Amino acid sequence: MARYILRRLGYIVFTLLIVSVILFSISKIMPGDPALMLVDGRKLRPEQFEIAYKAAREKLGLDEPVVVQYFSWLRTMVTGDFGWSTVTRLPVAQMAAAPLGNTVKLNIFGLIFTFIITIPLGIATAVRKGKVFDQAVQVVTIIGYSLPTFIFGLLFICLFGVIIPIFPISGSGSIDTTLTGWAKTWADYRYMALPLIVYVFSSLGGITRYVRAAMIDALRMDYIRTARAKGLKEKVVIYSHAFRNSLIPFVTIFTGWFISIFGGSVIIERTFNWNGIGNVLISSLMQQDYAVVLAFYSFYAVLSLAGNLIMDIGYCLVDPRVRLS
Repeated sequence: MARYILRRLGYIVFTLLIVSVILFSISKIMPGDPALMLVDGRKLRPEQFEIAYKAAREKLGLDEPVVVQYFSWLRTMVTGDFGWSTVTRLPVAQMAAAPLGNTVKLNIFGLIFTFIITIPLGIATAVRKGKVFDQAVQVVTIIGYSLPTFIFGLLFICLFGVIIPIFPISGSGSIDTTLTGWAKTWADYRYMALPLIVYVFSSLGGITRYVRAAMIDALRMDYIRTARAKGLKEKVVIYSHAFRNSLIPFVTIFTGWFISIFGGSVIIERTFNWNGIGNVLISSLMQQDYAVVLAFYSFYAVLSLAGNLIMDIGYCLVDPRVRLS
């Protein structure tokens, strides 16, 4: 396995180089001039504006050839310097710290609640396949799977923000500076309630159906019949034999969800004005803040490639028959 992991790490490095060239090239053909964002021409005479504009281009390295700009950007990215935002005038790492924390917090809670609900529900529907309970859950999950996320957002805003106004409908934390300790924590988590509810409800349909299908396939296997013929208890057959073997396809979707912890949900974050990575990324694209966009997409590329490696290792852990070579 160690040799396989080393080969995959080399593959990741090679792929990241190709991705970095593509991302940098796209940033260069996008409309807009980052140097103009650093110069306030409203109070400058034309000759002063020209001097300030040339200084801004030199500061950003835009006066160098494109190849030199690429290698300069790549060198700074490798060393952990992600550049400066031309909008906030802050280092990208500093600007992204709070949104990344908010996104991770929202997604971790969302994953926990989603899996707590969907895994038992998927197993229960698979065991009761074709019965009234299974059919009722299938109808509900199909409806939930078919509705877009923003529809859930609007519904819960109307329900818990207007009809029963118990949760804030916008923002990512209380602005009351007088609150401290648990009062401050509780106030902040109230702002996360609606995005979290929408996150969980929009995920229930797809994950439940995925777990149900995996469990149904596992329950059809010959070793399940053998386990039942040996007189094992039904709970042992379901949870010890069938569920473990149904984890093989489940590892794939879990890896994708693990990566999404850091990726953010653009629709949810924009709907509730949640200060997360997805919201910041959309704002940066609209404001032509390409240093932020490049840093975020490079981060996503690393996460995706690392996630694929984790997924392969996960296959090996949940199923002893899988061998990495």
